[in-house]
Parts: sequence; structure tokens; C-alpha cells
Amino acid sequence: MDVASNLQTIQKNIAHACQACQRKKEDITIIAVTKYVTIERTEETLQAGITDLGENRLEGFLEKYNHFHDRANWHFIGTLQSRKVKDVINHIDVLHSLDRISLAKEIEKRANKQIDCFIQVNVSGEESKHGVRPEALFSFIEKLKTYSKIRVIGLMTMAPHIKDEARLRSIFRHLATLRNDIHMQNLIHAPCNFLSMGMSNDYTIAVEEGATHIRVGTNLVG
Repeated sequence: MDVASNLQTIQKNIAHACQACQRKKEDITIIAVTKYVTIERTEETLQAGITDLGENRLEGFLEKYNHFHDRANWHFIGTLQSRKVKDVINHIDVLHSLDRISLAKEIEKRANKQIDCFIQVNVSGEESKHGVRPEALFSFIEKLKTYSKIRVIGLMTMAPHIKDEARLRSIFRHLATLRNDIHMQNLIHAPCNFLSMGMSNDYTIAVEEGATHIRVGTNLVG
């Protein structure tokens, strides 16, 4: 299927999900995860009207960044190794995977501007997942207030790839509760307005539970 047709289906699904939870579909940002697709397919994505692109590997990101540059809003959605921060941080608009102080220190040292960041939270507790533990989140955010180059705009999580809807809802709802608790503190360095959660297999559930940014690869670009 072409990207435009896939996008139309996704937008319909988002509209239904928003209707079910009394939200506005305009409040949902679709991030096209283009990490496995070609320059040509990425061009098709931009032509379809999606301007938020998500990458998670340095080499693939730089290739697309150098080709498309300011035609897109660039989201780095994967684990960012500290040694690669210098090559990435001044080319991206949003980082979705801030999860440790050593990474924050490197961003502080390398960034030319304040970077919008989502803190990655390991809500599911899976050993294979990166992210701050929920019980350590508030102290982590407290430590970040001394880093002038970091602005915490929200929380991100990766749910397990399962069909258990109740479990998925529980994970997304937990992240939303954590976001709300932080948002209510009115922290200048961590307004925490947004939720990055939901992928191709579970984005409608994520939207119903409060997602503002969904990261869709397979169902959108293949």
C-alpha cells in the first residue's frame, strides 16, 4: 500500500479512538518511524503530509537528515549512546529516550540549544527495555533541573508487543498518571505536557489512554 492510503486508515482509526475518549484528533502527532525504509519511501511520507519523522540509528538518521534537512521535524526515538550525542543532538528537534544522567551530562556539554526531551520510563518492568523505573522518575527529574540544555516535555514508554488489551491499557494509564503528577508540579524545566506511547500494534489503545505522540512504522511506511 502507498503511504497516503495507509495514513488515511490510521487517521480514521485515530478519529474513532478520539471519539471514544472525547479527545480532538488534532491533538495527536503521528511520527512516521522511517528507520528501516529508503529515501524514496521517506519522500513519499513527506508528500503524504507527515512531517514528523522518527529514527533510531545514527547512520540511517544522518543519511536522511542530510537529504531532507529542514523539510521534517526530526525525532530520535531509540537509545542514544553517550558517545554518539555529539553527532545527533544538534540535528534533532525532539529526543524520546532520555533515561540516565550520563546522557543528560553529554547533552548539556554538546547541545547548542535547549533540547525538547521525553523521559523514557520502563513502566512494564521488562528486563529488555531501557528506561527509568517509575519509582525513580521523580528524583531523576529533580536532578535534571540543573541542566539548562534539557527541557522535559513529556514521558515515553514502549509497551510489550502483546495482544492483552487490559495489560496494555494498564501500562499506558500508568504513564499518563505519572505525567499528570509531574505536570501538576509546574516545573519550569519539566512542563511534561505530552505522552509518547503507542506503535503500529497498539496506537488506538494508547490514544484512548492519553497519547499525544504515536510512533508508527509498519502500518504507515512498511
